[in-house]
Amino acid sequence: MKTKPRVVVGLSGGVDSSVAAHLLLEQGYEVIGMFMKNWHDESVTISNECPWMEDSTDAMLVAEKLGIPFQAIDLSEEYRERIVDYMFGEYKAGRTPNPDILCNREIKFDIFLKAAQKLKADFVATGHYCQKGEIEVDGKPVYQLLAGADPNKDQSYFLCQLDQEQLSKALFPIGHLQKPEVRKIAKELDLITADKKDSQGLCFIGKVRLPDFLQQQLKPKKGRIIQIPEDLEIYKSQKIPVGVAAEDLDLEDLEAISLPLHYRPEEGKVLGEHNGAHYFTVGQRKGLNVGGTGKPLFVISTDTKENVIYTGLGETHPGLLRNGLFVKEDQIHWIREDLKLQVGESARYKARIRYRQPLTWATLIRKEKGLFVIFDQAQKGVASGQFVAWYDENESIGSGTIF
Repeated sequence: MKTKPRVVVGLSGGVDSSVAAHLLLEQGYEVIGMFMKNWHDESVTISNECPWMEDSTDAMLVAEKLGIPFQAIDLSEEYRERIVDYMFGEYKAGRTPNPDILCNREIKFDIFLKAAQKLKADFVATGHYCQKGEIEVDGKPVYQLLAGADPNKDQSYFLCQLDQEQLSKALFPIGHLQKPEVRKIAKELDLITADKKDSQGLCFIGKVRLPDFLQQQLKPKKGRIIQIPEDLEIYKSQKIPVGVAAEDLDLEDLEAISLPLHYRPEEGKVLGEHNGAHYFTVGQRKGLNVGGTGKPLFVISTDTKENVIYTGLGETHPGLLRNGLFVKEDQIHWIREDLKLQVGESARYKARIRYRQPLTWATLIRKEKGLFVIFDQAQKGVASGQFVAWYDENESIGSGTIF
């Protein structure tokens, strides 16, 4: 008869998941370590930056040291279908995907969770810096996704697409700790991962040269770089009218403020050439290779059909700054479904459009077509395909893909 709750830990070969496994043992769980192999193609990984074999070995040595069973699972087929193909499709369409958010929703807390349940696990655990809460609403348990205690490492943004079912089965053992404390525990246990550098880059692949990665399917193609002036007529309609509250804006104003702008080549001047509009994203500064502009040049829009990159000069260019964004109806996701906005309702939350960005106040307005997010302060580099996540204090309430 099983007495202890069983948990499968996603051992990545890093320090965070190693300490997560140890803490679960201390808390009395029956712990199994599992390494996810998500990638086979070594040609695009930067050789000595955490290739999967080294990570797999480190994960196995940690499991051995902790005295827990260990196995590796090959999810590369599912990873290619759900994450890599999605990434190629998004870049090809001129949008900027966030594979880490998708990897959590589609791989770690779906396919990996199902593999763990085949081992009769009650929970899966990861080394994420976030926390889980539980409250009661109308007599039923509701799970909360809370920020990690370490403000420099909070990873709740990467989990903003999880649902109640996934959260009910998730454990985040290191979420209440600061990173230095995690390293200290690993050193005391003499774990091989104690001083290992944090991995960068794509979820469970390691550091990847993104252009090399994208060039597997998206071939280089010369196109024009066009500079757009600051005084285009279209920018005037993007301002929130003075004295009007966000929730009182009509649909036309909301759309003017929140939908992406489309430019025409004749509206600007040609500055140079690029190797493919699909390699660039809104807000990008590096890689344009255009000199002599004085102020830095930023990408403000990409047109992958016509293969044109539109740019603006300086950080205050109106094409770089947006007061609002839009999330289509089928892309709105509520972690807290009990707080879901109905059509015609609005609410105030703090929001972010990228990891580690400070939270900033915004008004969420629900319309028939979807959700408008109007920020109190204009946001720089709002890119289609990225995720906006909204919070009540330190709790992640929901998220959506930016249109």
